Amino acid sequence: MTAKPPVHLPIPRLSLLATHMGMIAEQVLRAFWPLFSIIMTALAALLLGLHDMVAVESVWTAALVTGTAALVALVWGARRFQWPSRQDALARLDASLPGRPIQALTDAQTIGASDPASVALWQAHQKRMSDRAAQAEPVKPNLRLADRDPFALRYAALLLVTVGALFGSIWHVKSVTELTPGGDALANGPSWEGWVEPPRYTGLPSLYLNDLDQETLQVPEGSRITLRFYGEVGALGLTETVTGTPVADETQAETQATSHDLIVAQSGSVQIDGPGGKAWTVDIVRDEAPQISVAGVIEAQAGGQMSLPFTASDDYGVTSGTARIELDLAGVDRRYGLTADPEPREALVVDLPMPIAGDRRMFTEDFIEDFSTHPWSNLPVKITLMADDAKGNMGEAMPYGASLPGRRFFDPLAAAIIEQRRDLLWTRDNAKRVSQIIRAISHRPQDVFRSETVYLRLRFTLRRLETFTEFGLRPEQRDEIAQSLWDVAVMIEDGTLGDALERLREARERLAEAMKNGASDQEIAELMQELRDATEDYLRQLQRQAQNEGQQSQQGQQQSENQMTMNQDDLQRMMDRIQELMEQGRMAEAEQALREFQEMMENMQMAQGQQGQGQSEGQQAMEGLAETLRNQQGLSDQAFRDLQEQFNQGGQTGQSQQNEGRNGGQGRGQSHEGQQGQGQGSGDRQAQQGQPGAGDQGTLADRQQALREELRRQQQNLPGAGTPEGDAARESLGRAGEAMENAEDALRQNDMAEAIDQQSEAMEALREGMRSLGEAMAQQNQSQPGQGSEEGDMRAQNRDPLGRQQGSTGSISSDENLLQGDDVYRRARELLDEIRRRAGEGERPEAELEYLKRLLERF
Repeated sequence: MTAKPPVHLPIPRLSLLATHMGMIAEQVLRAFWPLFSIIMTALAALLLGLHDMVAVESVWTAALVTGTAALVALVWGARRFQWPSRQDALARLDASLPGRPIQALTDAQTIGASDPASVALWQAHQKRMSDRAAQAEPVKPNLRLADRDPFALRYAALLLVTVGALFGSIWHVKSVTELTPGGDALANGPSWEGWVEPPRYTGLPSLYLNDLDQETLQVPEGSRITLRFYGEVGALGLTETVTGTPVADETQAETQATSHDLIVAQSGSVQIDGPGGKAWTVDIVRDEAPQISVAGVIEAQAGGQMSLPFTASDDYGVTSGTARIELDLAGVDRRYGLTADPEPREALVVDLPMPIAGDRRMFTEDFIEDFSTHPWSNLPVKITLMADDAKGNMGEAMPYGASLPGRRFFDPLAAAIIEQRRDLLWTRDNAKRVSQIIRAISHRPQDVFRSETVYLRLRFTLRRLETFTEFGLRPEQRDEIAQSLWDVAVMIEDGTLGDALERLREARERLAEAMKNGASDQEIAELMQELRDATEDYLRQLQRQAQNEGQQSQQGQQQSENQMTMNQDDLQRMMDRIQELMEQGRMAEAEQALREFQEMMENMQMAQGQQGQGQSEGQQAMEGLAETLRNQQGLSDQAFRDLQEQFNQGGQTGQSQQNEGRNGGQGRGQSHEGQQGQGQGSGDRQAQQGQPGAGDQGTLADRQQALREELRRQQQNLPGAGTPEGDAARESLGRAGEAMENAEDALRQNDMAEAIDQQSEAMEALREGMRSLGEAMAQQNQSQPGQGSEEGDMRAQNRDPLGRQQGSTGSISSDENLLQGDDVYRRARELLDEIRRRAGEGERPEAELEYLKRLLERF
């Protein structure tokens, strides 16, 4: 076999060179990637200036560790590095081509070399491989190192050096020469670096002084100028007048220091003395105080809530605001209870609302608060708005004078009580005068009070006020009495509306009173809406009663519905007319139209259905629960009177007042509401028979236990099981039973206050249970038409033991006139009037007059 002659390969030189260089890159990267990572990490630390933040010893230690690691990585890489040859590059290039043409070109024909046909075939094959090799493209190198660097440490190092290049400086790298002995001599000369950092609350960016060509700087007040000097210590110096520090106080060491932090307090200049130094003129931008002002007129809603719009602005943003409210004593009408000098009170300071999101440099908000219970309510005040910014500057608006809005009471009795409450809070010296006026107001309760509960509560408050006044009224006692008077006034103003018609009458009276007293447009609008709601409720009651009439003919039903529709349209037009007259300011005509509206409502014909002859299971359950509620009310009233007796002082006086306080002259153990509440239960019969001990806590606890057992029996026979309303009724009655049990325990422990609270919870739960049961019965009636009206039967038959109509939703009270018969309420008042008449007859014996006086003190 002859020697193979050298073969000329028709391979593109550029493709072969690129492939060869790629293989070299693969070897370098695979062998020296740890070394590159270490170098990039060290360079990033230098760019970021980390060596300037630590001691020289730490820098040298880090440099030694880094150098050692780099040396180890270099040796490790050198041992693993293999230089690729040209044959290796040809082999890789050949592997990327189909048929390996480069290998075929290097082969020689060994068989058939003497055969011309074979030689021709071989030459054709060689030519085809030569053409294919001439088309070779460079082979991309494989630079993946995931198998060698599974934690991607090389990328972390690359990220660090990128951050250093973007946010660092080459000056930091140069400053490392200063750390070597004699390094200052090797440096090119001293250098400096500086920044201006405005206060963070301004939101302005920092300035890099080395990149600024301007010589005048405008910076916010309180900005920080930071300068760093590099090179020989003392080669660069600093002269500045922006901090306000006298130049004479600066030492040579301070001016030639390598680091300076300047807080700009005034306009001035900053100059770097030395080679490459620079000077700037600094103009300070003062942080102005925020501006705040009232943006509209103060408004009040019917419920007493006030609203005051305001506008605030600041150059960088308002952070907070407050409103200071002070009494305008010069503007107060100093009459009646306000004649005396007021007790000193601190000004009200309330936070202003701030925008939750958005720009606070300028905004408008509404200051909304309710000061109805404050002593300055409805009195002249001065409202001062204040705003603060982040620097601590405060802006203050001009005082805004107005009457502090509060809830307005249109009921004369409620308004009178609120006025006395205001006088009491004005100064405690008015306590005696307030007690006298309240006693005069409640002298004839039958002409003034609609509710016995309100009357008793007011008299109880009066007794406490007189007692506290006698022994010295303290501030906390005054506040307690004021809160009690407020609650009584609210109860009188809101009232206990027994049915829709009474609610309608109340809404009309409140609207008429507001029109007479010159109420605001917003208050009148809210009261007008209340009148519309009450009217709609009343019409729904009428329509429901007409539709549920069991014995009414089909023709009569259609006529009633047509009449109801007509009346509703007429009433709607009349209310629109009233509102239109009020908006036009024609109050006299509006009041006349309002009276006609009331007359029309009272003259409406209500369809009367025939009274049902029998009672269903639901009716019996409702009557039983109503009886239980009345009995519970009676027990609560008795416990309340016993709690009053605990405040009595003296033996015989308390004993003489006991009977009158409990029953108002009716006999031992009975009460105004006790008879009504006890009905025909065992406790009531015991009281009527005058058995001893009917009023002590042991007997009350026994009666409470009997009432709880009766409620448990009623729960077992309650209809409507399986429905959501029936289940809700059972749950409410279960809570009522628990409250009764707690009240029983409190009575046995002689804790009358806790017993009254638990009894109130029991009554409220009973009412909720009755409402849920009524809804269940109403749905049952809708699913079974023709069975009659549950509500109509109850309204026709459900009367209390005194023959009066029961209130709505199971309430024990009713605002309608008392029926004929043995009216214990009227009888009690007649007895009270008789006691007053006899007490006024001076010719009676002194002992009798003293006894009558003690009786009158109870009521």
